[in-house]
Amino acid sequence: MKNNKIFPGVHLGKNYFMGDYTILGIPPKGAKDGEFETIIGENSYIRSHTAIYAGNKIGNNFQTGHHVMIREFNEIGDNVSIGTNSVIEHHIKMGNNVRIHSNTFIPEFSILKDRVWIGPNVVLTNVYHPLCPKAKECLKGPIIYKNAKIGANSTILPDIKIGENSLIGAGSVVVKDVPPNVVVAGNPAKIMKKIEDLRCPYDLISRPY
Repeated sequence: MKNNKIFPGVHLGKNYFMGDYTILGIPPKGAKDGEFETIIGENSYIRSHTAIYAGNKIGNNFQTGHHVMIREFNEIGDNVSIGTNSVIEHHIKMGNNVRIHSNTFIPEFSILKDRVWIGPNVVLTNVYHPLCPKAKECLKGPIIYKNAKIGANSTILPDIKIGENSLIGAGSVVVKDVPPNVVVAGNPAKIMKKIEDLRCPYDLISRPY
């Protein structure tokens, strides 16, 4: 492992792997080295060029792709995977078994419940009017509920709620709340069908969900 840096206050669980040029426990702007505790659970697999800021609480079996950036003060559960080139901002809550694919952006104050699946190139947003003088006072990321799946290249607007078990089709722009157990797609995204109506196109299984 070459040129890794672990700041004071970082607690790594046993059986971890760190790739080259990894940085853990970076103090946020204005903070001192080690001022905020950083916890990463057992069996983590942190690939090269990952940068994790201080104040994160991360569970067991955590893994990153290459060039992942995770800002400060996030709560991340067990069995979470974050793909290559993804950016996780600060004050985010993630449950267990969350899968985030490559090149995704998760903004501050987003909430991802258990077993959420985020496809590649997905962008969540958290402010309706960038550069508004009051923008910092109303930052609200989406809430993605249990088992929801967001297809590749989708965009989710601020303060949107994606219901349990719902599926967002690839390339969708979600501008309003999505109820549980439905499939939505398009720009703007609209309900297309119920989850129970989905069928495997290859006849490998009766229902995918």
